Amino acid sequence: MQFKHILSVAVMLAAQPSFSKEIPLRDFFRKPEKAGFDISPDGAFISFLAPYERRMNIFVQKRGTGYAVRVSSETRRDLAGYFWKGNDHLVYVKDFGGDENFHLVSVSRDGGSLRDLTPFEGVRARIIDDLPDSDTDLIIGLNKRNKEIFDAYRLNAVTGVMRLVAENPGNITGWLTDHDGKLRAAIAIEGTDSVLLYRALENELFKPVLKFSYRENFSPQFFTPDNKNLYALSDIGRDKQAVVEFDPAAGKEIRVLYENPEVDVDSLSYSRKRRVLTMARYAKVKMERKFFDAETESLVRDVQARLKGYELSFEGYDKAEDIYVLRAYSDRTKGTYYIYNATAKKLAKLSEAMPWLDENNMAEMRPVSYKSRDGLTINGYLTLPRGVAPENLPVVVNPHGGPWERDTWRFISEIQFLANRGYAVLQMNFRGSTGYGRKFVEASFKQWGKAMQDDITDGVNYLVKEGIADPKRIAIYGGSYGGYATLAGLAFTPDLYACGVDYVGPSNLLTLLASIPPYWKLELEQDYEKIGNPETEKELLKAASPLFSADRIKAPLFVAQGKNDPRVSINESNQIVGSLRRRGVQVEYMVKDNEGHGFHNEENQFDFYEAMEKFLAKHLKRGEAEAK
Repeated sequence: MQFKHILSVAVMLAAQPSFSKEIPLRDFFRKPEKAGFDISPDGAFISFLAPYERRMNIFVQKRGTGYAVRVSSETRRDLAGYFWKGNDHLVYVKDFGGDENFHLVSVSRDGGSLRDLTPFEGVRARIIDDLPDSDTDLIIGLNKRNKEIFDAYRLNAVTGVMRLVAENPGNITGWLTDHDGKLRAAIAIEGTDSVLLYRALENELFKPVLKFSYRENFSPQFFTPDNKNLYALSDIGRDKQAVVEFDPAAGKEIRVLYENPEVDVDSLSYSRKRRVLTMARYAKVKMERKFFDAETESLVRDVQARLKGYELSFEGYDKAEDIYVLRAYSDRTKGTYYIYNATAKKLAKLSEAMPWLDENNMAEMRPVSYKSRDGLTINGYLTLPRGVAPENLPVVVNPHGGPWERDTWRFISEIQFLANRGYAVLQMNFRGSTGYGRKFVEASFKQWGKAMQDDITDGVNYLVKEGIADPKRIAIYGGSYGGYATLAGLAFTPDLYACGVDYVGPSNLLTLLASIPPYWKLELEQDYEKIGNPETEKELLKAASPLFSADRIKAPLFVAQGKNDPRVSINESNQIVGSLRRRGVQVEYMVKDNEGHGFHNEENQFDFYEAMEKFLAKHLKRGEAEAK
């Protein structure tokens, strides 16, 4: 796939909009006015998230009215998500200080009958199937018996009664139900391979029907309408992930329903009412759809025609699949929520997410591509400050986390904030980023700090060559793997960056792999194949760890870390900060005791971005006058 190359400086300059005034920092990071809209199964009630005591809580209102009742009162932390359970109850997800040991809590739609459904300390709950046809029950996974694996339970969200429906034999990482809510398939781990397990009836034993390596992906989405075959996303035998139908009884793929020649298919949707596949989604520059169903296509096309220029995200719908809640967004707005009546073909506005941010004052997120030094096409996005000539600009390079994820075209508060402060921001989907096929992912294996980092460096050099970046005023900032890439950039290319901001990033791959959450341990051998084995490849991991090259770091560094982070232990930040401070290198260090893998509480986000604003201004804008 080829994105359009960066436009020439002359064309970019001619296309620049008028200068945008400086917007207060907190306007970018305030909680949305309203977000997370959904609708009850009978279509009678609308739910949404809104701030209460600075935390996002659930509110419910009768459809067609303006009066909303707050039904949750969490004050320590935002809810991690919620959904309707029947027409009278909702279930929400919360953790404690970012530890990711999620609890499920039920509450009636009037705010009564609050019940912690999984009141087990140090236990993480997962949703296996929310059982939309049941007004009370859902299937969940709990690592209560063994912290490394999840058993499956049937839970009554109204009474709290729970019973075991499947005990994990010790190697299952995911369960799949059929359309009747019966556990019929599972994914298990055998060393570096994964195995699809299947049973025709729930009282039978699971049998292995497909084995695939860590290099491949087979992700069952749901059963066919007759509960016999599986619809899955698979790249087995191909480079790009495709939509396939798989016969588990025979253990073979029987047909390909859709394959895009350029990118992976990301997701697949299904109509429970009409029992048909509706559409698949995949991301090129923007998200695109492949429709399998004329009714769905007509619905989406009708809404698209009314909301031209915006991407659509369908957030929820009633059981009759007649009333839909959706969000229209772009790179310059977090979006506006609407309710759509598919029968009457009527669209009505519900609320803007962040009405205080005028999208006309936001910057465009433009697609870019460049060649890596070994010939791969690296796709990404460049956001330029408004009203400023794209010449000799201070730049913030922002590699994404994961690393096996990807950046997409959307509104990102921190990108818009940085652009508003006069920085160009480069995001790149370096090798290993998902969506571009299996070979592109495989090119990242055991390349942390090497070719993966070279892809980032090559993007910086491209901007310098184009005259967009001032080579003396380039920062690197990222979270999680992006935080690692920040440290690696400062350690392995010490003359490239003027400063760096590491947000919950690992510094030592040996300690990172030794401290992962227990429920990730089943996949550890696969991680060893992708990153490196600490027993047989210790030197490879040391060489890729910024901590062991900390003596090369000379640029100022700002590190932010959550004390309760279960993914990247605080020890990762403590190690690099301690090493640099002992050498006299300037390091700012922010730790939040009530956060985990990233800061979620509003006041902590304010603290972080205010500190980052001062840090970047000090180290990137000091030479602005000379540059001009």
